[in-house]
Amino acid sequence: MSRPLTDQHGDTAAPKPLVDRFGRVHTDLRLSLTDRCNLRCTYCMPAEGLAWLPKDELLGDDEIVRLVGIATGRLGITEVRLTGGEPLVRRGLPGLVARLSGLPKTPELSITTNGIGLARTAGALREAGLGRVNVSLDTLRPERFAAITRRDRLTDVLEGLRAARAAGLDPVKVNAVPVRGVNDDEIADLTAFAVENGYRMRFIESMPLDAQGAWEREKMVTAAEILDRIGERFTLTPVPREDNAPAEEWRIDGTDAYVGVIASVTRPFCGNCDRVRLTADGQLRNCLFATKESDLRALLRAGADDDALEVAWRSCIAVKGPGHAINSEDFRRPDRPMSAIGG
Repeated sequence: MSRPLTDQHGDTAAPKPLVDRFGRVHTDLRLSLTDRCNLRCTYCMPAEGLAWLPKDELLGDDEIVRLVGIATGRLGITEVRLTGGEPLVRRGLPGLVARLSGLPKTPELSITTNGIGLARTAGALREAGLGRVNVSLDTLRPERFAAITRRDRLTDVLEGLRAARAAGLDPVKVNAVPVRGVNDDEIADLTAFAVENGYRMRFIESMPLDAQGAWEREKMVTAAEILDRIGERFTLTPVPREDNAPAEEWRIDGTDAYVGVIASVTRPFCGNCDRVRLTADGQLRNCLFATKESDLRALLRAGADDDALEVAWRSCIAVKGPGHAINSEDFRRPDRPMSAIGG
């Protein structure tokens, strides 16, 4: 393994930014810990689940810590979001979080989860160094939750949300994907729920990333429609958008409550994208919709030093395209579904 980069005085040098050919600087790593999930959401995967990756193909904790150390120490990554599948199903997660939070250049650590299991792990994750949490929740109705996820676990998710807030994982964000004729009649209700409980609501336009290939544009609820539904009950004031932030935000009724919309399809933000993704089996992706990957796991297990891994990482990002092209006739779905890529 190579020694850390140092300047002429022997001090650790500042990381050289991770830049693509369009000048976009990448500081946000989405790190998938597993492709497995304990739900079977209809817009994500079939009822029987998928063919999960064999355990020996997944990155181990030591490999993850080493790659994140390179990302933060050499490439300028400042934020790491742990994803899946469902990241809470990975054994020993608090220990891994503690190791990541103990890196010399500590990233801002967060997690995206379905909330099942969060009630019993939120405290340990916060103590280990996790900063905040995003919880997926598409409905507040038990019967509908069971129909969408094929599991009767709404109570567990609600308990997980409360535990996250009690543990200080702030802000607690709630993510929902409205689908026409499925849950789009709950947009205002979900917003009210988040306001009443001190969460931050996020609505995400559905994207063609399901394993079944059944996504239909006609069933996607657009950002404009989402805002119209919320506006029927609340007064929305736009908030200046943060640099590279995927969500457009609005203040609710002049209070300190906010709602955000991530309009990846109708209002793509590719021109400001600062994200890079690493799958659970060590494949680096420069875009959520990338059709090619760079195999960092193979380099790791072949004994590559940090210099070689850094070159591979930079080479992958250097050829990143201008955007995902969902609205183009040339659009191609990635071979992997969202559960295997990481959110």
